[in-house]
Amino acid sequence: MPKGACLCGAVSFEVEGDLPGPDACHCSMCRRQSGHYWASTDVPKDRVAVRGAERVTWYQASAKVRRGFCSTCGSFLFWEPIGRDKIAIAMGAFEAPTGTRLHKHIFTASKGDYYEIADGLPQSEN
Repeated sequence: MPKGACLCGAVSFEVEGDLPGPDACHCSMCRRQSGHYWASTDVPKDRVAVRGAERVTWYQASAKVRRGFCSTCGSFLFWEPIGRDKIAIAMGAFEAPTGTRLHKHIFTASKGDYYEIADGLPQSEN
């Protein structure tokens, strides 16, 4: 069962079943919050168990999305579209092995000017 945690361990999680192929988001909001592009995997909420959920602070980033982070150490863990049954979980928070590989890049039209995407994976400008 894939599992992970924030930097300080106050928030941990487990995902039932295999992880879908993650995407790398290059939008300006993900880059600002994470410090670079953000890789995450989308899983159905009913497959995720979170311990320390009371320590997750949610930031309403837009009318459609909120972002969850540990209120103790600040680790950016979750990206949740409002009213949908899926949640994105940060790949960097999972323990190895994850059993999955990055499968695409999204919002590449907004990527930073300081790096190139050269891994040959599919890219979507938005």
